[in-house]
Amino acid sequence: METLAMHISNGIINGPVAAIFAALALATLTACVLRGRRDLDDRLAPMAGLVAAFIFAVQMLNFPIFTAGVSGHLLGGALAAMLVGPWVGALCVSVVLVVQALVFGDGGVAMLGLNITNMALIGTAAGYLLIALLLRVLPRTSAGLAVTAFVSALMSVVVASQGFILEYWLGGTTDLGSNLAGLAGTMAGAHLFIGIGEGLITATTVVTVAKVRPDLVYALRGLRPAAAPTVAAVGGVR
Repeated sequence: METLAMHISNGIINGPVAAIFAALALATLTACVLRGRRDLDDRLAPMAGLVAAFIFAVQMLNFPIFTAGVSGHLLGGALAAMLVGPWVGALCVSVVLVVQALVFGDGGVAMLGLNITNMALIGTAAGYLLIALLLRVLPRTSAGLAVTAFVSALMSVVVASQGFILEYWLGGTTDLGSNLAGLAGTMAGAHLFIGIGEGLITATTVVTVAKVRPDLVYALRGLRPAAAPTVAAVGGVR
């Protein structure tokens, strides 16, 4: 019986496809480093460390999906995007994935580019796009912030899970017991429930931080609608 590991295990996707996504992930992370350096300041740098540590902890909650080495778990991309922005957020999640693969054997090292693409890049980007949209239409109250965090986290998990389907279609090597549409439905359904849990954790965390230190919430600083109040004005998120 195969040992079930977090993320995509070695051998699930063939080498050429894994290499292509490794190169894509490296190029994108390089862009994140260059862009993220502009955002780093005395507030964001320590916050990034805390976010990475928190994501590492919540990703230890693991849920098996298939019996051939694929599993689901909380991702943290939307949480990172809200607190430290999409560029630094993607780097935080990537660092967690690298440590897990190299130190704890969670996810295959050869599949690291795939896992980073799905969880750090697709998950964080999808979450931030929804955050940017929702914070422009919802009131910046505790309720509005909670809804934004919950919805963005839930959807980011589901969208990230579909990255695996594309990769499996391009170079899957293991029979997962269903056609592509069936696999996509299984992944989406399983991650929908995982996303609910992630949404609740993300909403609770972000609202708590916003009530105490709204200046530490990147989304409140960086996403201001026209004629919107400043961070100081929304600092008392109610």
